[in-house]
Amino acid sequence: MNASDETLMTSSNAAVRQPAQAREATEAASGSSLEGRLLARLLARLGDPALEFVLWNGERIAPAGCEPVCRVRIPSRGTLLGILADPQVRFPDAYSDGSIQIEGDLVRLLEAIYLAGARAPAPSALGRLIAHLRRPHLNTLAGSRANIHHHYDIGNPFYSLWLGQTMAYTCAYYPSAEATLDVAQTAKMDHVCRKMRLRPGERVVEAGCGWGTFALHMARHYGVKVRAFNISREQVAYARERAEREGLAGQVEYVQDDYRNISGRYDAFVSVGMLEHVGVANYEGLGAVVARSLGDNGRGLIHSIGRNYPAPLQPWIEKRIFPGACPPSLGQMMRIFEPWDLSILDAENLRLHYAQTLRHWLELFEAASDQVERMFDAKFVRTWRMYLAGSIAGFTTGTLQLFQVLFATRQNNDVPMTRAHLYAR
Repeated sequence: MNASDETLMTSSNAAVRQPAQAREATEAASGSSLEGRLLARLLARLGDPALEFVLWNGERIAPAGCEPVCRVRIPSRGTLLGILADPQVRFPDAYSDGSIQIEGDLVRLLEAIYLAGARAPAPSALGRLIAHLRRPHLNTLAGSRANIHHHYDIGNPFYSLWLGQTMAYTCAYYPSAEATLDVAQTAKMDHVCRKMRLRPGERVVEAGCGWGTFALHMARHYGVKVRAFNISREQVAYARERAEREGLAGQVEYVQDDYRNISGRYDAFVSVGMLEHVGVANYEGLGAVVARSLGDNGRGLIHSIGRNYPAPLQPWIEKRIFPGACPPSLGQMMRIFEPWDLSILDAENLRLHYAQTLRHWLELFEAASDQVERMFDAKFVRTWRMYLAGSIAGFTTGTLQLFQVLFATRQNNDVPMTRAHLYAR
């Protein structure tokens, strides 16, 4: 959940409520008990999302003058006190634990929180202190392996239940509103390949290859040779077996190693969905890897979840789902390119494509939820439902973006004059 509250950085142009307005909204939402008043105060700091909260004593708390889109039932004082102490982590934890009940659509609830966050007041001193004390996971060589293992090595059978036939765990590209998930994932792979103008016989290095689908697609349909790096042992084992089964092991090499250890020279560099796990502090080092990997006519593409302005990943997501992850702003991404004199050729934002991708994932996840519960437990199901629903809300409300940045070495003049090649059959 990427809600903006007193512990999260806010944008410089976010509207700040005047004191009199804040008092009016708080008084309208307040209940009669101390707990009700504290909850109303928290909601005001969150920008008064259009939600109704029902406490264990029947007390109802909601902002005045709005129609709530969802109702949240808090069954105990202890649960409420935890949420008040750290809403960004304890609210989604309470949902995962089954400690709160949500009546209505979870995506709409999270969208209401994100939209309200744009008009929330600046963080309080306590909120800033809490944010400062958080310790995100580091992306050292050892830390990155642990972070990736936490998320990606929980079992290929689990991911196969809801990622579709392609096993692609990144934003798809929908050529039409009616496109299926698998059609859109294949279209995304072609979209990236056309942007990089891959040619038969070229050598491509891929940083972070997931379950290997994109490397196989490049080799099969564009005639290139691919070296794909990944530190997830489960994913690499799956990818290697698939390459052998499909007769492409001679064109695709899967290397279980960190991107920092990439060696050799290549015609193209590509990374789809890995940058979120690199860490901003390591961007210049990633740029060094890119620069030493490309020849004079080299080019590449980096595809990443991002933000409109620098901000840390929502702390519950960082703690429970993606340790060490941070979606960058475009300004932060420039730390990859500028120190190494790499030229930006094109930047595209596929935000709404990712929202649609996530809707398809959540639909498949819900259809398989009984199987997921048998694999893990009910808490795991609710945790991942919160993660997927919160991600949809992040993209539909603009809290999150999806950037594709195409680049080339400075002296590369073999670049297209128009974008016609992207859409030609």
